[in-house]
Amino acid sequence: MKKVLIAEDSSVIQNLAKKILEFQNFEIHSVKNGQQVLDAMEKEDFDILLLDINMPVMDGMDCARAVRGLADTEKANIPIIAITGNARNYTMDDFKSAGFNDMLAKPLNFDALVAQVKALTEK
Repeated sequence: MKKVLIAEDSSVIQNLAKKILEFQNFEIHSVKNGQQVLDAMEKEDFDILLLDINMPVMDGMDCARAVRGLADTEKANIPIIAITGNARNYTMDDFKSAGFNDMLAKPLNFDALVAQVKALTEK
């Protein structure tokens, strides 16, 4: 079973994404900020990260850059999807340069979420 790590400070979005993806047979782990993502990745392996851009402590952009800079190349190359409520503030190039593979705008389109997660985790 593929493991998804969701970093999202809104528990509503976190819970919805979790239910949708668990229904698709993904194992979901969720945290509230980017620092917790890095802490979780030290302890275990995940197949994909879903990062909210606006989070306390460490936002999604900084978190993606930190993940891409990890010494463990396998972990550093994990697929990462940005989740953003203010996509107009960033271009796809901004996301790509921070290390994201793809981007989803809020309100989340759950069909697109499932499609992107599946596309990026099917090896």
